[in-house]
Amino acid sequence: MSVLTRRTAVVVFLVFAFTYFISALLRAITATLAPTLEAEFQLHARDLGLLAGGYFLGFALTQLPLGRWLDRHGPRTVLLGFLGVAVAGCLVFSWATGFSGLLAGRMLCGAGVSACLMAPLTGFRRWLEPGAQLRANSWMLMTGSLGMVASTLPVQWLLPLAGWRPLFWGLAALIVLAMALLALGVPRWSQAPAESGAGVETGYAQVWRHPYFLRTAPLGFFCYGGMVAVQTLWAAPWMQHVAGYTPLQAATGLFWINVSMLLTFWTWGMASPWLLRRVGGADPVMAASLPLSLLVLAGIVLAGGRAGAAAWALYCVSCTSVALSQPAVALAFPQALAGRALSAYNLVIFAGVFAVQWGIGLAVDAFVAAGLDMARAYRAAMALHLACTAGAYAWFMARRGHGDNALHCSTP
Repeated sequence: MSVLTRRTAVVVFLVFAFTYFISALLRAITATLAPTLEAEFQLHARDLGLLAGGYFLGFALTQLPLGRWLDRHGPRTVLLGFLGVAVAGCLVFSWATGFSGLLAGRMLCGAGVSACLMAPLTGFRRWLEPGAQLRANSWMLMTGSLGMVASTLPVQWLLPLAGWRPLFWGLAALIVLAMALLALGVPRWSQAPAESGAGVETGYAQVWRHPYFLRTAPLGFFCYGGMVAVQTLWAAPWMQHVAGYTPLQAATGLFWINVSMLLTFWTWGMASPWLLRRVGGADPVMAASLPLSLLVLAGIVLAGGRAGAAAWALYCVSCTSVALSQPAVALAFPQALAGRALSAYNLVIFAGVFAVQWGIGLAVDAFVAAGLDMARAYRAAMALHLACTAGAYAWFMARRGHGDNALHCSTP
């Protein structure tokens, strides 16, 4: 294992973190722009869900080839190529004259930034010790939360001054800057040690059938995917249509939701090495903490209009332990399979984000068509999401013993 020196590791982390910051800003900006896009393009809830989900669909479509490319060519080369697609996506979105143009731009953006987390996590699997990998993963997610914070009030303040189209020109320029930093600051990929590849298949079969992957996949789809779907889209429409917030109040609510997520991921980063030593890794933490997220979501459904930004912040924070499943999956596999394992699991997560984002929009429109008012339609749609999330947690608990202690059974 080619462990980096501390100084080099810090530089590499900061470069990757800047890239992931931009990726998260681009991911979450739809929630803040939703009222503007609704008015300008006369979008329905299902359109918003598909538009936001289109980003994640583009993201998901790249994951399987991405995993192979990361294992073969390394984070630096692969991420540079993908970011060029993200630049094109920003420009297409900014030039859109209708819904199809918006959707095409979002899908290109999703595909282009789809390596922004998988690339560093693949590198960290080889370049950092296991405890440092958990910490780096959590702090990468923290920088993602910072990007989501930037997508709320700062974007809301800039909209009247610049308009939404120039915002995407600026994002394209930031991505070009990130590409330059990657080229200068991230090491080239060397061949994996011979022993890492011994007995390792070239495809994904070994990943798909791994018991720990099968155990955690529903959590990734419904719990992790649902958290991202709420954070990046549905919290804002809920605050407006159910809790009665203005667009500025909803953007402020999103700001504080994302600040709370930032602080939570920072805390996970600090605590992760201790958890690895004392608690036995990610599984006991997820098993103990995820029921709280189910209770909070049930409370939101019951409270309706009384559940605003604080309630959604508590829900998102209570879901964050599921992010520990990502490095746990990587550490369950040998280094030579790390890129494929991470990308396969990320495919599950972002397929879940797409399904939940669009599914909630479809459910809201269906309940409205059935005669419910908007507020009750949102509550009913969230109740369906609660049922799916509870089922995923039940599967995770029922399969205890299938790939347990993944953090301790991996080979280098």
